[in-house]
Amino acid sequence: MENSRIPGEHFFTTSDNTALFYRHWPTLLPGAKKVIVLFHRGHEHSGRLQHLVDEMAMPDTAFYAWDARGHGKTSGPRGYSPSLARSVQDVDEFVRFAASDSQVGLDEVVVIAQSVGAVLVATWVHDYAPAIRGLVLASPAFKVKLYVPLARPGLALWHRLRGLFFINSYVKGRYLTHDRQRVASFNNDPLITRAIAVNILLDLYKTSERIVSDAAAITLPTQLLISGDDYVVHRQPQIDFYQRLRSPLKELHLLPGFYHDTLGEENRAQAFEKMQSFISRLYANKSQKFDYQYEDRTGPSADRWRLLSGGPVPLSPVDLAYRFMRKAMKLFGAHSAGLHLGMSTGFDSGSSLDYVYQNQPQGSNVFGRFIDKIYLNSVGWRGIRQRKTHLQMLIKQAVADLHAKGLPVRVVDIAAGHGRYVLDALANEPAVSDILLRDYSELNVAQGQEMIALRGMSERARFEQGDAFNLAELTALTPRPTLAIVSGLYELFPENEQVKNSLAGLANAIELGGILIYTGQPW
Repeated sequence: MENSRIPGEHFFTTSDNTALFYRHWPTLLPGAKKVIVLFHRGHEHSGRLQHLVDEMAMPDTAFYAWDARGHGKTSGPRGYSPSLARSVQDVDEFVRFAASDSQVGLDEVVVIAQSVGAVLVATWVHDYAPAIRGLVLASPAFKVKLYVPLARPGLALWHRLRGLFFINSYVKGRYLTHDRQRVASFNNDPLITRAIAVNILLDLYKTSERIVSDAAAITLPTQLLISGDDYVVHRQPQIDFYQRLRSPLKELHLLPGFYHDTLGEENRAQAFEKMQSFISRLYANKSQKFDYQYEDRTGPSADRWRLLSGGPVPLSPVDLAYRFMRKAMKLFGAHSAGLHLGMSTGFDSGSSLDYVYQNQPQGSNVFGRFIDKIYLNSVGWRGIRQRKTHLQMLIKQAVADLHAKGLPVRVVDIAAGHGRYVLDALANEPAVSDILLRDYSELNVAQGQEMIALRGMSERARFEQGDAFNLAELTALTPRPTLAIVSGLYELFPENEQVKNSLAGLANAIELGGILIYTGQPW
């Protein structure tokens, strides 16, 4: 069957209202449910992926490919994105859009990505855990070869001093592929983006190190294609990534003589044959879900937790650093209100959390307030405050969704701390008829009740002591909630059985059509 297809050209709008250009090659067989989403290399664009659609000869499959931020026909500064994390979020939104546009579930989607695009996709499957069918990564740029000595620390220092600037790629077409036609088109394509923003290049290194070191968290079927003669990226991080994957189905193929543009090489039919075989197997078998229920006992995270719980080697540099930190916290804790509260009630307590939310440095003197400001501005607490912002957005969205469906809005938070983030989010929501806050701590309950009274919300809000892991207690909640919230809880406890009991109790309690919002902190 003739497989040559002319793509439709469209724009997709991200959650931050950025219009990303994309190409769509519809399936040639109406009713077919397979979808492949393609992600181009750094500097390139979706137009340079036409040959994949033509040469893979999959007429029963719809293909999608974007022009990433700052690339191709997508507007904006060339080679720029606010952050790599924003680009990874773009990946998530685009793949979900492609599935929705083709009216299929995520489990019918396979992703093929190359070079920098492969790093974005690897980060996405690690951070977002999407339930796609599988992925193919070609020469992921986990470590770009920088031929200038000390280039990376130099760029980092210059970035701190100067701010944003752009670096032009040194890579010529002849170092990417032996295919003369693709070399010429690369060198003459006006849509090729030579520049890359320094923040993205530095983020690429930092994120790649995180993903390679924690690749065991990735359990999706994965095929990795490594170019054997790659002048652009290092080979070993790709191998390290592959060896740490816990995918039940995974393949590694080293392609001798291939330059960096693995899927655009002269002999790319070798790579395409391996991809087609792998993808055919993915679609021939039912999508498998990884069994996580025993991860608290047998997984890499459990091993890491046990090692950390045992403490560092006595008198090692890490041990000495911890000892120094403990001494410093005891010394400065007498002057810093936040440190003193954390050492008194626990740094994971509701009282500490509420103090962090308020974000007002306090201390017994100027020095104490200075230490407290440093404490409150630590990256962990900044993240907690950002989590509060995201959580309140989700709560308001859930209230609106329930109200639109004609359901009563009855809220329960089973481990509310002092309840500040819930009360802040619901104070001006007249659709909410009942708010039940629960916590195991008598101190948190007392503080929360006082907060409810001060806000004049006693008619529809109450605070009671309760166990967030007690299945029977949660099952018996009255009135039955339509919106349940679990924030900052499950990640604090090492046993999955407790979490399963909690979720089972909430599943019993929440009315049909209700919503569960929970937060996690996986690293």
